Amino acid sequence: MEKSAKIYVAGHRGMVGSAIVRELKKLGYENILERTSSELDLRNQAAVEAFYAAEKPDYVFVSAAKVGGILANNTYRAEFLYDNLSIQNNLIHFAHVYGVKKLLFLGSSCIYPKMAPQPLKEDYLLSGLLEPTNEPYAIAKITGIKMCEAYRDQYGCNFISAMPTNMYGPNDNYHPENSHVLPALIRKFHEAKASGSNAVIIWGDGSPFREFLYADDLANALVYLMLNYNEKEFVNVGFGHEISIKDLALLIQKVVGFEGQLTFDTSKPNGTPRKLMDSSRLFATGWKPKTTLEEGIKLAYQDFVGSDI
Repeated sequence: MEKSAKIYVAGHRGMVGSAIVRELKKLGYENILERTSSELDLRNQAAVEAFYAAEKPDYVFVSAAKVGGILANNTYRAEFLYDNLSIQNNLIHFAHVYGVKKLLFLGSSCIYPKMAPQPLKEDYLLSGLLEPTNEPYAIAKITGIKMCEAYRDQYGCNFISAMPTNMYGPNDNYHPENSHVLPALIRKFHEAKASGSNAVIIWGDGSPFREFLYADDLANALVYLMLNYNEKEFVNVGFGHEISIKDLALLIQKVVGFEGQLTFDTSKPNGTPRKLMDSSRLFATGWKPKTTLEEGIKLAYQDFVGSDI
């Protein structure tokens, strides 16, 4: 990927897209194409084709998607399916039509079957039923992987796919109802400290295990893959270690400086007991994450305190 190349980062305002832009600029890539959703509706086929025809990007990162938590996924099932299929169909197809040298499609760990063995290996795709609550989003992402494979098979396109684990970092969503567990806990502990509360309530018993990867580490991995990986098979991108929700809460409590008690509301659901990605395929190529969980939480908390939330 030559330094003068035109690189289009779809979804550049999101947590992952903004991290990709930071990583590219750090490495000396200056010719980065960015469009907001108001400037370019990626669901609009004609608009996306016109963009490709005018700009002719050399490389494309597909980090744009309609995303949300369990409630949003389950409530807006049609929108999550239609919007995500439209976005990726347009970006992938016209990358082929207009001769993009290489495209990287970003998936999600929710593509794996609900009852898949742990840790999650790439081979487990389509080996069982999906989690019903986010099935539309998962089906869209699986379709994106298969599109990249199909365009490679039929047209010889160098289109690759990567599946990240749970992400956190700058530009994360800290909404009290719609955010994921790590940013939600950052907000919860911060607000408890600010209000002088003596306790923070955690959903469930704290026993489930989760894996978390800092957004800038993911961006580093994605640019690394764009530069070095040219295979048909998609790759998992994870941290390689997991932590219990209880220990995660204690770590965030320490970073935020909340001195009250933790209370576990066992009447609330725990969710999946364990969700760990097997990233050995990527790690074997020489890439490893750099940011420890505590370091990442400190950076995420700084981002939260500096945000308008």
